[in-house]
Amino acid sequence: MKASELRAKDPAALSKELEDLLRAQFSLRMQKATQQLTNTSQLSKVRRDIARVRTLLREKVAAK
Repeated sequence: MKASELRAKDPAALSKELEDLLRAQFSLRMQKATQQLTNTSQLSKVRRDIARVRTLLREKVAAK
């Protein structure tokens, strides 16, 4: 997910995106714990996306 795509969204949509990413991260962690995760790079991708969304949310709140 690109930052330019996220910048076009409003704070409510970013919050929803963050919630979805956190659920995905939880699911990936559970798969890793049960040895079902084959592509472990997904964890770092989701973690970076979460950081991007949180950064943009803070920027939008600070701009108000």
